[in-house]
Amino acid sequence: MRIVVAMSGGVDSSVVAGLLAEQGHEVIGVTLQLYDHGAAAKRKGACCAGEDIHDAKRVADRIGIAHYVIDAEARFRAAVMEDFAASYAAGETPVPCVRCNQSVKFGDLIAMARDLGAEAMATGHYVRRIEGPNGAELHRAVDPARDQSWFLFATTREQLAFSRFPLGDMPDKAAVRAEAARLGMQVAVKPDSQDICFVPQGSYADVVARLRPEAMEAGDIVDAKGRVLGQHEGIARYTVGQAKRLGLPKRDGEMAPVVTQLDPGRRRVIVGPRHAGVSTVRLREVNWLADVPVEGLRLSVKMRARAELAGALVRPLPGGAAEVLLDEPALPAPGQGCVFYQGDRVLGGGFIERPVELRAVGT
Repeated sequence: MRIVVAMSGGVDSSVVAGLLAEQGHEVIGVTLQLYDHGAAAKRKGACCAGEDIHDAKRVADRIGIAHYVIDAEARFRAAVMEDFAASYAAGETPVPCVRCNQSVKFGDLIAMARDLGAEAMATGHYVRRIEGPNGAELHRAVDPARDQSWFLFATTREQLAFSRFPLGDMPDKAAVRAEAARLGMQVAVKPDSQDICFVPQGSYADVVARLRPEAMEAGDIVDAKGRVLGQHEGIARYTVGQAKRLGLPKRDGEMAPVVTQLDPGRRRVIVGPRHAGVSTVRLREVNWLADVPVEGLRLSVKMRARAELAGALVRPLPGGAAEVLLDEPALPAPGQGCVFYQGDRVLGGGFIERPVELRAVGT
């Protein structure tokens, strides 16, 4: 097969390219230059800029495949970075990796792969693609510590059918690095890339302040009744469920409060008890990787990348929406993904909307 491999310059995608070439496929490596931020471009463990592009080129030369670098900075800024800052300004907690996968990597890059006459595109994601009775299915990786299925819930069924994920069956990251070493790749010991690739100094607030300065304006920290408890330095510094860095005085016999809502219109951070939560979660931009159920479906849901699975009833709604009825109340963060699992299989997911009401458990 002719296969395009999305090469970021890291060990994962490098091993994918090496293994596929070793299997006799015609491999074409493509690296997207997504940004160029000076310090970020030279930082070890960055992604898709500077040294990483050179690393991808060196790997391609080592295994003898064609390699192309595509300037996608303008597209990445509009689809990912601007959305990232706008989401914070709206009082949400964005997931830029999902947006990047949704727009650039599994949208633009697959289109490019088709133009090159490729029969598939492969990436270094730790997920499994399994051929089911009704087409390709997305499943969690063998190694639960490396599983990235949550980040791919917005991948369409057509995109999934065209994609390949050779690392999904790897037992662990050590095995991947061992393959890189066997293939003679210098990236075998390269550090993993950080979560937010376009943050040059590790402070996302700097990026938000530059693109949407209103999200960094000071305001009040209040309780559910509107009583002012303290001050904050921008709603973009907070997320629903956060307990740290609130700067509120401790009260004897009381547990520290957590952020329960963000009110960008009045620049307010609203706090409440840890056991506050909602039982109903509304989702937008819902993507189904299976036939849309006619009625509610009992599934497990995951509302943050590192969250535990929770039981829920998922009801599809018109207009690409869904309603999730949780077995146990929780504090979902608007803007995050809520992903539906049936065992190891991902059935779909959507982005969390603002909760209609907050309540304390038992009241």
